[in-house]
Amino acid sequence: MEELLSLKDLLVKGDVQGALLIVEELTQMSRNDIINTIRSYAVILLLHLIKQQAENRTTRSWEVSIRNSVREIQRENKHCKAGGYYLTLEELLEILAEAYLNAIDEASFEVEEGRYEAQELEKLVNREEIINRALGLIFSGESN
Repeated sequence: MEELLSLKDLLVKGDVQGALLIVEELTQMSRNDIINTIRSYAVILLLHLIKQQAENRTTRSWEVSIRNSVREIQRENKHCKAGGYYLTLEELLEILAEAYLNAIDEASFEVEEGRYEAQELEKLVNREEIINRALGLIFSGESN
């Protein structure tokens, strides 16, 4: 809110350069919020994909969480009015790679009732396969 008031003051004063700096800052803040939200859903998505691969099974609950996470990532990444997407394929891949670390930690508590430490679990699953599956789900819209 403070930034908006500053922006208004600068525009009233005719300081276009100062106003543009604040607009750039607001744009970056908005983009960071989108990235953080996508990362949070990516952790949930990856968590369930890890569990599926590690346990070689699935549940309706996991499937629903996967579908919901995919939908939310797609919704957050889509420009409302301009069309297109906020994040490129490469940026989404980077976010998934970052989120994977948190997901493997979370999954270590859940796979086979916490039987594995994160490092052990990482050796049981194929990181690249899981990230690529997540990316495929996000871009295809299919989550089954």
